[in-house]
Order: sequence, then structure tokens, then C-alpha cells
Amino acid sequence: MAWLCKVIQRPSAFSTNLVETTLFPWIVLTRSKFTKSRIPKEVFEERAKEHEKYGGDPELPHKLHVITRIKSVKRRPYWEKKIIEDFGLGKSHSPRVHKNIPSVNEKLKIIKHLVKIQPLKLPHGLPAEGEMAYTFLSSTGELVIQRCLKPSEQKALES
Repeated sequence: MAWLCKVIQRPSAFSTNLVETTLFPWIVLTRSKFTKSRIPKEVFEERAKEHEKYGGDPELPHKLHVITRIKSVKRRPYWEKKIIEDFGLGKSHSPRVHKNIPSVNEKLKIIKHLVKIQPLKLPHGLPAEGEMAYTFLSSTGELVIQRCLKPSEQKALES
């Protein structure tokens, strides 16, 4: 029992002594349980294969994201609720457009299980100032411009 008291009274609780770690494995387990991140490191690593899977191009990434919340934030941690609120996704299934920049992407990695992220596609190109009122965002992430038809001049009928 005396050797047990000597081991506990040592100033260094984390020594490299094999005997100490085999006698007190709970010291190492409890210490790492509260200090290590529980999020796996694979989540934050870059995945080049996903570009091929989702049809993206790693050389020319898209400039804007269309972000849509598809799951509820009830019973989610406060930091996920705050990120959802910051992105303006309070209402479910209402898309928002955000830039494809690293600061936004870091936040999106945290809430990726709650949202659907798509690139913004511009099939008709960028709309002009006058056409902005006639644009809408489709569910596939395309910015569609509804062109207004103008009546053509009718020719006079000769009878």
C-alpha cells in the first residue's frame, strides 16, 4: 500500500513509466476524454474525390452557394442554431445565396447535416439591371430569367 501512496503523490501524473500507466489507465482516459476534440479529423480534411462525385471542378470552383435548410434545428446544440440564424435559414426550405469563401465553408461543414448545398448555376448568364425583377431561383439551384414578350407591331391589313 505504501507504493500506491508514492505513485499518487508524485508531482507528474503523466509519466512515461509503463508500470504507472498499466496500474492507472483511467488517468490517461479521463484526461484525453475532456481535452481531445470528439469530431473526427476526417471531417475537416479536403476531399478531392467529392469533386468528381458531385460534378464539380476543383480547378474552377463555383462562386456562389445556394443553401437550403432541410432539417429542423430543434434539439441541436446552440452553436448550430446560431450558424443557421447567421445564414438567414430560419425558415425551412427557403434558399439563400452565399459566397463560396473559406470562412463560409468552415461554418457549412459544421451544419452540413442540416442543409442542402448546391452551386448557383446561371444558364442565361448574369441578369441585367432591368431583368432583376423577372428572375427567380429554382429548386435545382438555377437562376432563371423570365423574359417578357413584347408585342410586335401589327401591319395594317389591306382589303
